[in-house]
Amino acid sequence: MKNVLYAGVAAAALVAGPAAANDWTGFYAGLGLGNLDVDTSNGLSDDDATYGVHAGYRYDLGNWVLGGELEYDDSDVELVPGAVSVDSVLRVKGTAGYDFGPLLAYAAFGTAEVSVTGLGDEWGGFYGAGVAYEVVPNAIISAEILEHDFNDINGSGIDADATSFSLRASFGF
Repeated sequence: MKNVLYAGVAAAALVAGPAAANDWTGFYAGLGLGNLDVDTSNGLSDDDATYGVHAGYRYDLGNWVLGGELEYDDSDVELVPGAVSVDSVLRVKGTAGYDFGPLLAYAAFGTAEVSVTGLGDEWGGFYGAGVAYEVVPNAIISAEILEHDFNDINGSGIDADATSFSLRASFGF
C-alpha cells in the first residue's frame, strides 16, 4: 500500500510539472525594522535600532529581476551622547537578483545620504545583499544587509563606515 501511495505522489508530481514561477514585476512599498552600526575614522562607534519605509519597482526578466527603490531609515546612533548622532539614512537603491519562484535573492547597490547631528549631511555609496520571499500573493517579507561608506562628512575630516541589517515587510500592487 505504501508503494502505491509513493507511486501516486510521484505520478502527480510528473503530471503537474515544475512549480509556477512568480512574477516579481510591479510596484511595492512597506516598512522595515533593523539595526545600524556606525564606526568613524576618529574611533567613535555605536549602534542602534532603525525604523523605516521603502517603495520601489521591480521588473522580472524571467530568471533575472531588476529593480529600483527609495528607502528612508530613522535612527538615533549616539556617537557622542548629546552632541553627535546619526539621525537618518536615505538611500537610492538599485537591485539585481535571481528569481527562485517565491524567493528572490538579490544584490543591492547605490547612493545614500546620512544625516548626522553635530556634523551635517553627507552622501556616500553602499552595497549589499538581500532575500525576499512572497508569503502570499502581494505580501513579501525580506532581509537585507548593507555596507555604507561616507567620506569627510560635511568637510569635518571624519569618515564613517556603517553596516545596516533590516527585516522588512512589503505589499506589492
